[in-house]
Amino acid sequence: MVPEPDEEEDDWTRYADAGYASSYDPWSDMVEADAETDTEAQTDDEFDDFDEEELRPRDIPRCPAPAGIAHAIRLGTCDACLGRVAGVRIAGTPLPEVGAGVRAEALARDADISHDEGVECCPFCEDLFVEIDLISSRFAEAISGIEFSKAQLGLHFSKEHVAAEEVLRSSIAATGCRPLKATLSDAVQSAVSERVPGIVWVKERPEVMLLLDTLTLGVNADVRAFFLYGRYRKLARGIPQTRWPCRACRGNGCDSCKGTGQQYPASIQSLVCEPMVAAFDAKSDAFHGMGREDIDVRCLGQGRPFVAEMKRPMRRTTDLAALAESINAAADGQIEIHALRPSNRAEVARIKETKAEKSYTIRFACEHAFSDEEAAARIGTLAGKVLEQQTPQRVAHRRADKVRKRKVISIDDISFHPGEIEFLVRCESGTYVKELVHSDEGRTNPSIAGVLEADCEVVSLDVEDIHAD
Repeated sequence: MVPEPDEEEDDWTRYADAGYASSYDPWSDMVEADAETDTEAQTDDEFDDFDEEELRPRDIPRCPAPAGIAHAIRLGTCDACLGRVAGVRIAGTPLPEVGAGVRAEALARDADISHDEGVECCPFCEDLFVEIDLISSRFAEAISGIEFSKAQLGLHFSKEHVAAEEVLRSSIAATGCRPLKATLSDAVQSAVSERVPGIVWVKERPEVMLLLDTLTLGVNADVRAFFLYGRYRKLARGIPQTRWPCRACRGNGCDSCKGTGQQYPASIQSLVCEPMVAAFDAKSDAFHGMGREDIDVRCLGQGRPFVAEMKRPMRRTTDLAALAESINAAADGQIEIHALRPSNRAEVARIKETKAEKSYTIRFACEHAFSDEEAAARIGTLAGKVLEQQTPQRVAHRRADKVRKRKVISIDDISFHPGEIEFLVRCESGTYVKELVHSDEGRTNPSIAGVLEADCEVVSLDVEDIHAD
């Protein structure tokens, strides 16, 4: 039996929007448009400003087509850039002359060609080629008085300028046209060479780096450092390798350091580099040694390799043999240098990274209970042994606390003196030789103190040779 529908239940079709049960017509308020009026209005609104002679960029042929060259001239392109983008470069002919020739030919074809008067400068180079004489004169002034032969040129462009020039060049210039930066660089180099004859332009390792800011036309001459390799022999004790600022004033000068700002009155660096700074008229110096000896240790034999760095030198040539003699004479027996020659920054890295074996003569005091023969035999057993050396207490404040393994290569020439023993030892780079003797309270193992079963105290230590080069 089918139930009868509830009379009070609403009929859903009354509220439907599909129009099944509604008399609402969604199109009833539409008004028929006048086709002719609408078409004419659209035509009037959208095409009133149309210029039949106006061409889109993609419709303009690229150089060296005559139309492309004419368009470049209308844009206000300078002669140098016109010679660059026209695609008719003549080998050996300056760009401005090439551009002037291209412009003359274009005007001969069409005398009405003229550039847009609203353009203030060349759209490609922003008139940088027009300023070549000014730029070259500024560079000539910046390098006046500097002795050098090799130079490198660097140009700084704004990102906006580079991007805009690239868009123009890719749409107007002839295929294969050189970029602005490379072309301007050649022009500046040529102009500077005319003012300063003898310059050799290089791509790496220049003696002077010339920098141009194309936005401000500011120039800068960065004089690169000059390096000298040599070896020094330290003949007196109590001299540090590099300058050591006064602990009291930290280099500012005080009564403790007598106003020098230095903890010690002399150093290897000051004795070697100060005469060099004067000889090369440098602004400052730096000293790079193949390792370093303690202040109380002499360095004999062939000496320790080093590289002296002269920063911003105004001169680069001098008699190196005479310079070495003057340094040795001024040092008054404290140090000697020899084998002086020109170097480079790469050798600084080599000097720093070389792990050379070293030979030392060391003398120590010891009251042991063995005969000389037995003591010598015990000391000799350390030859060929690998030492385990925990960071010594005397350098623990500036070195990481860890155990280093270093090999004793050989021990020779053991000699005995009243209360003292002396021997020659050769060991790996980085060996703490003093600790090899006294063990640093057991932090170095094995040690001379260990095999002699007695306390040992180092009396003197000399570096006899650095086995490098």
